[in-house]
Amino acid sequence: MTTRPARPDEVDGVDYRFVDRAAFEAAVANGEMVEWAEYSGHLYGTPKAAIEDPLAAGADVLLDIEILGARQVKEAFPEALMIYVLPPSLGALEERLRARGDTPPDAMEKRLAVAGWQIEQAKQFFDHFVVNDDLAAAIDQVAGILSAPRPS
Repeated sequence: MTTRPARPDEVDGVDYRFVDRAAFEAAVANGEMVEWAEYSGHLYGTPKAAIEDPLAAGADVLLDIEILGARQVKEAFPEALMIYVLPPSLGALEERLRARGDTPPDAMEKRLAVAGWQIEQAKQFFDHFVVNDDLAAAIDQVAGILSAPRPS
């Protein structure tokens, strides 16, 4: 769920549930979110309902979230397997953001500073780190981590 506007290729209910700030804040107040955080002036989070059924069925749930949300997940689910996918460097991240074309120049420096902080914070509680310098290789690494035996 997010309060940011949808990008042209995003579909509500598929990529995110796009809501206004009041609806998001109501979901937080009602205890409906497993994790949430504010990033670049927008709220992002994962509704509990989106993960409860798959977990109950024994499935893995993959969340693409930032560091504050990841901490909340780890607190709520100490057994969670935490995988941090990071860029090969902050320079590579900057190139990717510029190529994507949706980050205004005045926001670029702030995004990169936040990314550097997040990488440092992730070292404290993530179980695995995958450098995304080659997408296919990164996907294979994550798949290998997920398919490895885990403690019961």
